Amino acid sequence: MTWLITKYAITAALVVLISEVAKRSDKLGALIAALPMVTVLAMVWMYVEHQPADKIANHAWYTFWYVLPTLPMFLLFPFLLPRLGFWLSLAASAVLTIVCFASLALVMKRFGVGLM
Repeated sequence: MTWLITKYAITAALVVLISEVAKRSDKLGALIAALPMVTVLAMVWMYVEHQPADKIANHAWYTFWYVLPTLPMFLLFPFLLPRLGFWLSLAASAVLTIVCFASLALVMKRFGVGLM
């Protein structure tokens, strides 16, 4: 139980750190958030918990493919924010991400990469 609490505390601290840095510097906060720290941390947790190497490698492999459909969201959101407000912009960006993910999954299926 102590290990689980430690994992939660470290992971939560990372999210809080990013949001606090972003309050002070848009660019630095975005840079830190763009780093794959959460993914790296998840892989560290998996390694420390003695997960097989292929499981950790698969995590990295699928993370690559799942990141791609999120990228258009980061272009659409700042465009919509002054026009629609925060919540509608966030919702529209989430819908775009889902559409992009479904499209990518269909394309990648043709190349033998199953994302769903």
